[in-house]
Amino acid sequence: MSTNVVMPQMGESIAEGTIVRWIKKIGDDVDRDEPLFEISTDKVDAEIPSPAAGRLAEIRVKEGETVPVNSVVAVIAAAGETVAEAAAPVATTSEAAAGSGAAAAPAVTSATTSAEDEDGDGADDAHRQKSSPLVRRIAREHNVDITQIQGTGINGRVTKQDILAFIDSGATAAARPTAAPAPASPPAAAAPAAAAPADAASAAAAPAPGPAYKPGESVQIVPMSVMRRKIAEHMVLSAHTSPHVYSVYEVNFGRVSAVREKKKAEFEAAGAKLTYTAFIAKVIVDALRQFPLVNSSIDGHNIVYKKDINLGIAVALENGLIVPVIRNADERNLLGLSRAIDDVATRARSKKLNPEEVQGGTFTITNPGVFGALYGLPLINQPQVAILGVGAIERRAVVIDDAIAIRPMCHLTLGYDHRLIDGAEAGRFLAFVKERLEGFAE
Repeated sequence: MSTNVVMPQMGESIAEGTIVRWIKKIGDDVDRDEPLFEISTDKVDAEIPSPAAGRLAEIRVKEGETVPVNSVVAVIAAAGETVAEAAAPVATTSEAAAGSGAAAAPAVTSATTSAEDEDGDGADDAHRQKSSPLVRRIAREHNVDITQIQGTGINGRVTKQDILAFIDSGATAAARPTAAPAPASPPAAAAPAAAAPADAASAAAAPAPGPAYKPGESVQIVPMSVMRRKIAEHMVLSAHTSPHVYSVYEVNFGRVSAVREKKKAEFEAAGAKLTYTAFIAKVIVDALRQFPLVNSSIDGHNIVYKKDINLGIAVALENGLIVPVIRNADERNLLGLSRAIDDVATRARSKKLNPEEVQGGTFTITNPGVFGALYGLPLINQPQVAILGVGAIERRAVVIDDAIAIRPMCHLTLGYDHRLIDGAEAGRFLAFVKERLEGFAE
């Protein structure tokens, strides 16, 4: 008997997925749990295993197409069954999507309603227009009335792309009133900070630039990959949301380097690769305990202090970037962090991460220095309020006790949301990190 292969739901709030690549072709033999195709969603890219053994009889969804969860994307013929016999009884893609949409709609509605109730946004208008918690947060931050957006998702659901397009169009005149209206005459000291969101709104309302090439010019036009489009959306959202400010400290990694050399063999024997990132992660966890504001987020006019420390570690992929999250990083010692960092990085590169493993981060570490950059100015991973950029660790001549010495030095950059974190707080945070790294205790 043939087996239908359906688009899986990679997370409670995910309603659709895009097929990036078919690993198997029609007529290929497949084993149960063998990678069959690769998908991309709002949360994660992943290789989807075959639900049964047999032969790939039919592919219903082409590479690059986006379909609702539970849609039939392929058919696997059982052993001894011909391709024609397996494909014949299967409904068309549109019929399968319609049927699965009807079955999946209650679940999606239920999840949406539950999330809206948790957000405390129980107004009738919010329930009439389906949207995810991320979309509602973007709406709050940009003072947008979701009910005025025509959703393109399942059952009229407003997607992230819908609201970003709405904001970019400058159509925010019909925005809903905020819970706490701004004072008529804001203090003069607050004017510079308030100017950044206004500039972002003006930029969003500006007309899109024309093509970056002239007619007749010799060019090659290649569509963005799904991952690249999503990275672009996240970066634009971050730039529109947070007024970014940066502080850079130079740190002597001499002590860390000595400890690493001493313990490297011991960690390898325990199945862990001891990297500089593990030392930085351990110190950052201690710093976030000491400075909880850096581990918080903004919700309208409220500051949300996160009790958990969930550390995002940016991992460069062949054609993009992903940020897996180490949950409760403060409960791990140096060995535990080393194992966790190596594990998530390996599985990120092999597309084995689960959707929940790239959600819920409270602070992110990214390492442009691994590619030789002296330092970086990274964009904040929303809805976080800060991110650490790690520069290259290089042996340089420095002055120590009025003498010139050669030490492994590194620039650490803290990018922070100036709506919430001021330079003084950022300086104290980085000074704490610098002190702990330069005097790292075994």
